Amino acid sequence: MQAGLTSSKVKYYLRPLSPISYEDGHLLFKKKRAVLIQDTFFNKMEVITRRGLKIKKQIYNFPEFFKVLDKNQKICEIFNNLNYKSKILKRLVFKNKKISIFGILNVTPDSFSDGGTNLNLSAAVFNAQKMVNDGASFIDVGGESTRPGAKPVTANEEISRVIPVVQRLNFMKIDLSLDTRNSSTMEFGIASGVKIINDVSGLTNDSKSLDVVKKYSTPVIVMHMPGTPQTMMKKNKYNDVILDVYDFLKERIKFLTQCGLKKENIIVDPGIGFGKDYIQNIKLIKNLSVFHSLGVPLMLGVSRKRFIESITSNSKPQQRLGGTTAAILLAMTQGVKIHRVHDVHQINQALIVFERLFNR
Repeated sequence: MQAGLTSSKVKYYLRPLSPISYEDGHLLFKKKRAVLIQDTFFNKMEVITRRGLKIKKQIYNFPEFFKVLDKNQKICEIFNNLNYKSKILKRLVFKNKKISIFGILNVTPDSFSDGGTNLNLSAAVFNAQKMVNDGASFIDVGGESTRPGAKPVTANEEISRVIPVVQRLNFMKIDLSLDTRNSSTMEFGIASGVKIINDVSGLTNDSKSLDVVKKYSTPVIVMHMPGTPQTMMKKNKYNDVILDVYDFLKERIKFLTQCGLKKENIIVDPGIGFGKDYIQNIKLIKNLSVFHSLGVPLMLGVSRKRFIESITSNSKPQQRLGGTTAAILLAMTQGVKIHRVHDVHQINQALIVFERLFNR
């Protein structure tokens, strides 16, 4: 929900704060002074109350927060969502690992970072195999640029770009997700071996998309994007970008599950760079832990995004690895375990070292 929110209904949100190392967290957990959320220990909790345009925030230590739970059933229900579990996604996405990396493979001439790199089938296959060797759990294949201002391509053109690559990589037994907004591309992709659909429109672009993922029981990544790639930067008007994006994703989850999609097949993505300016992106990245109470896994896509240039003045996307790594590590301290990236080798190394130093 964006500007114009006038409902008097009270809404509650929880944001886990103050992440601590596994060793310290384990000790505090025993004393009921910390909680374990998505394999990350936190020792504070922020309760956010929203009534119309009025927002109130209060930070609690533990065990004071537990007293709040005893008094407020709605907050207790939200708290119980924080440690969601999905056996399907644990087996498929994480393969019983703690972190999952989706390597980006754009077979487009105009993507913002790697447009034209993978138009040749041999090059696409080579780069995909390299990302798998470097630690990617999935290769995310896309045939349409969704950068700000990008012009849409027809479904037929998109299919002609991605399906030969998908078929070859599936033959090589590489796990695949497909970045598409079009139902026909989804169906061809799933029939060719795609295991996850990644839809930047959150299954809103094509009315038949929901039927396709339901038909095949295919997990889907639901992203927040106001409007389309051509209009989204004109629609980034929010009362509170964090809570508005949260509310959008919550409503999409509710709608999709009511339509028959299994909640355990849903992953959400706040859509960094999609209809958000520099300040809005920063706010979202600094507050990612609030999205855990949606009760589904969270994917983050910050790789080479323009907000890094706004901070460091690195205008070339290929020079934004350091900024990408910093943003991902901050997300890791907030319990975000699924990351969509270009530079798989470097990010995988950073995440392995971070996990060893911060957790166990």
